[in-house]
Amino acid sequence: MDRDSSEQTIGRMVGYPVGPVASAPSPIVLADGKLLVDRPADGVARLTISNPTKRNALDRQLLDAMNVVLEELSRLDSKTRCVIVTGANGTFSAGYEIGAIDEPGFHEEAERLVAHPFTSAIDALEAFPYPTLAAFPGHAIGGGLELSLACDMRVAIDAAKLGMPPAKLGLVYSHTGLRRFIDTIGAARTRELFLLGNYIDAHTALGWGLVNRVCATAELESMTLGLASELAQNAPLSQVGNKRVIAALLAERGALAEDLEHELIELRAASFTSRDLREGMSAFADKRAPRWRGE
Repeated sequence: MDRDSSEQTIGRMVGYPVGPVASAPSPIVLADGKLLVDRPADGVARLTISNPTKRNALDRQLLDAMNVVLEELSRLDSKTRCVIVTGANGTFSAGYEIGAIDEPGFHEEAERLVAHPFTSAIDALEAFPYPTLAAFPGHAIGGGLELSLACDMRVAIDAAKLGMPPAKLGLVYSHTGLRRFIDTIGAARTRELFLLGNYIDAHTALGWGLVNRVCATAELESMTLGLASELAQNAPLSQVGNKRVIAALLAERGALAEDLEHELIELRAASFTSRDLREGMSAFADKRAPRWRGE
């Protein structure tokens, strides 16, 4: 398949017409404008989350588009040697959008949103054979922060806040998501991040190893493009090989017995049907203290 037909495939799969990712002079607009794709440097593709009314929340439409674009870049566009994931309007992402789901069937819809397009987008990021880089122009919260952990490196502005709020919402996080944090920052920091549920600043995140670089807001694009260009120019066989070895070593160390994995999945599923989750989300939206019932 040639490049033009590959780009048409992206358009058909996400339901929106697009131009060639490799040569478009302006960003390709997907998912009703919530995902922008452009080429800011040779060998570099940039995916920009742009959902300003929801603080760049990740919804099904946006995640499906991201998943398809990443798979297409990985499979068909051999000139993409680095992918940047970033956010527009001074925010990376506030996480996946479950707050807008109506009460009837909430737990089934919430689980489906998290389990399918979110997991698929993360899997596509992790499976991209060349280096990936997340750039935080502002806060990275919840599922947005986990999405960034699927990238090989992360850069943040010094004013950015990072956090995981499940403890404030009554949610049990996925064991696969928690494993990403443990692999990145260790068990002690993961406990602090998830059990307290507080935000940390960019310099704390740098000390933890949650981000690789911190810079002033005005320097974010130049630092990001400088790193991305350097990553894109390195030996491709080395980049692909080293990513594969690192991923294999982490996966082997983290294998779970089938019955234990089932237990952890059930714990998470139970939290989606709990009254505490709905209370936590309502309290968060109302900016009040939640009234936990433990049920």
